Amino acid sequence: MSDNTPKRDINYKRHTARYRARRRAADILYEAENRDIDPVAIVEDRIALAREDRNAVAPVAEYTQVIVKGVAEELDAIDDTISRFLAEDWELHRIPAVDRAILRVSVWELLFNPDIPTATAVVEGVEIASQYSNEQAAPYIHAVLDDVAQSRSAESPMSAEHQGLEEEEHDAAAAKDTMDAVPPAESAETASNATATDEDSESAEDSAE
Repeated sequence: MSDNTPKRDINYKRHTARYRARRRAADILYEAENRDIDPVAIVEDRIALAREDRNAVAPVAEYTQVIVKGVAEELDAIDDTISRFLAEDWELHRIPAVDRAILRVSVWELLFNPDIPTATAVVEGVEIASQYSNEQAAPYIHAVLDDVAQSRSAESPMSAEHQGLEEEEHDAAAAKDTMDAVPPAESAETASNATATDEDSESAEDSAE
């Protein structure tokens, strides 16, 4: 292979089909936002065009379709999550549109696709950002995705933190059940009997004196 081979061609070959599906999904989401149309409609249009060779449109990978549809359905939750983990002086609508598209793809995978390992979703999102956005994009996108991933782990029923909280709640409930197991009337009667016993003891002592 010649030394003059473009670096982008080499990188393209080493990327997986899933990576390319994510990249195209981000591209479709970016286009949909710029054109203010439904991204799912763009996917359907591309699928129709790809059926005819003369259109020179590449087929839309199944995973690209899954991502675009998933993001469209969960957009509010995805955007709320991204906004929560952006820096305080940053707003979602003010970051570059391409960064929004990339974040939406990766956050959808983190939140709604349990088949994708967390590390894969983060790394692939950062990789796409490093290729298609500016130099500042990859670091802050990495930070946001890391925070989302950590928050998801903390909220998982299998996390140590979550299990510890459940144990505390269980102990508190058990203590409450123990207290509730003694009827108030019985408690009052027991206290009354104890008082009467104390008074009888005092009377006996006075008589003895």
